[in-house]
Amino acid sequence: MSAPVTPDPWTALRRHTPARIALGRTGASLPTSEVLGFALAHAQARDAVHAPFEAEAAAAAMRALGLETLIVDSAAPDRAAYLRRPDLGRALSEAGRAALAAQAARAPGSCDLAIVVADGLSSTAVHAHAAPLVEALLPMVREAGWRLGPVVVARQARVALGDAVGELLEARLVILLVGERPGLSSPDSLGAYITFAPKVGRTDAERNCVSNIRAEGLGYDAAAFKLAWHAREALRLGLTGVGLKDESDLAALQTVTPPRSVPAGSRSPTG
Repeated sequence: MSAPVTPDPWTALRRHTPARIALGRTGASLPTSEVLGFALAHAQARDAVHAPFEAEAAAAAMRALGLETLIVDSAAPDRAAYLRRPDLGRALSEAGRAALAAQAARAPGSCDLAIVVADGLSSTAVHAHAAPLVEALLPMVREAGWRLGPVVVARQARVALGDAVGELLEARLVILLVGERPGLSSPDSLGAYITFAPKVGRTDAERNCVSNIRAEGLGYDAAAFKLAWHAREALRLGLTGVGLKDESDLAALQTVTPPRSVPAGSRSPTG
């Protein structure tokens, strides 16, 4: 006869977070349902890392938004090399470098903002969230009047690959969208990294990150607002990274129209 499940006093908090809290216990062990749930989450995380990146589909989704695209590869020849050699994922292949150099030669100095869509450690996240996020960002890019280079879809790519792409395109700013390392409750989290004056050799201290972009985290509109705010401030101040503090939440509050005041002695519309 199996032991009864002893509930955790924090059980009510589970409706507020997907984190693995308040799991309960059966004797000295986890309940079977929680063991199975952990195994499923672990399998989903592994699948996100190893699922093939559908670069052509990602590029097609960008073209459907009216954007020019270019597909490139990193210096990692395959997924196994990519996972073992992070340095290869930070560098472009020779063919990729040549394609970007040719693009820049056709339109020199014409790129304020380069967007890179990279598989990273979760192609699942990129397939699900990259196109909707770019769609939410585009009106703000157009309103600001930024000249947008071709969207570069990069296979076997890590964050620093954006520096190489941005440098070759002579971009003032690069935003790299990348699948984040999967967690046991978030196999599809998308990250966005913003770097001013991208060039090979930039460090992580010289870029800003907007993280956990997905339905259960930061929504597309909110993420796009943060990215546009960072881009405007980066171009205004001439920097990103530790010198650029995220005050986009304050800016968002200032854009909210205050409620119309009700004159003394009158009733509110709902009164």
